[in-house]
Amino acid sequence: MRFFDPHIHMTSRTTDDYEAMAAAGVRAIVEPAFWLGQPRTHVGAFVDYFSSLVGWERFRAAQFGIQHYCAIGLNSKEANNEGLAREVLELLPRFALKEGVVAVGEIGYDEITEAEERAYQAQLAFAVEHDMVVMVHSPHRDKKRGILRSLDVAQEVGVPMEKLVIDHNNEETVEDTLGRGAWAAFTIYPHTKMGSARMVELVKQYGPERIIVDSSADWGVSDPLSVPKTAKLMLDSGIDAEAVRLVTWQNALDAYGQSGQIDVEGLLAAPVVDQTRLFHDNSVLRGQEPRVDAAVPN
Repeated sequence: MRFFDPHIHMTSRTTDDYEAMAAAGVRAIVEPAFWLGQPRTHVGAFVDYFSSLVGWERFRAAQFGIQHYCAIGLNSKEANNEGLAREVLELLPRFALKEGVVAVGEIGYDEITEAEERAYQAQLAFAVEHDMVVMVHSPHRDKKRGILRSLDVAQEVGVPMEKLVIDHNNEETVEDTLGRGAWAAFTIYPHTKMGSARMVELVKQYGPERIIVDSSADWGVSDPLSVPKTAKLMLDSGIDAEAVRLVTWQNALDAYGQSGQIDVEGLLAAPVVDQTRLFHDNSVLRGQEPRVDAAVPN
């Protein structure tokens, strides 16, 4: 099976993770901009970070046959530094409209503050202006209220529900998200979000329509193989293979494919890797023998 992990923070992961993901069948990922674990103190840190998402990480993934896409946005946690937030929001056109960017995100609420709402509204308006998909982060605390507010504000700003992905759902929020017509994404992340067994039960109960499975693997205790592992558990639990394909591949492709940035034919073809390529004179290798695949004839 092919897998699409549409929410994973590979800037926090090692190249070994890319190798393992490729071996497990992961063919595409979306890496949304997020909080790096400590506050950034000046706008230049965001310039370098956004540049890495559209540059180095895209190259690094391709070196293992994985198509890397990203989402650009000011995350909710750092929106509370309003002076810096205003400077970061001015960067959106510079990065969010670049090749390979499939959404504005991840944006939304953390503590559900007024500052977070102002940043969220501004980025939603940018997405509407440029007809972009939006990836919404839902808060770890008071999640249901945060998701309901996220949906309400998105509708007020005019975001089409088919272009809204609400992430980090759980059993308490899934009906609200699906009922509004948005995509319901679920993060398989130890202890703090959704577990694979719970995800199996949700798909059994609600079916696969507009449901997306991701890992959100980052600098915390997390697993970049959550999507293929959850797919296996679904199959072992008797869920139809087509339903598994939808929630671990096709639905993400349909949601983020609305950006026009995804090469679907390329994803379906066998990857061709050339590890002799360089990015700004840098390689993913450190003296290892490069992998160079023969070009597939047309």
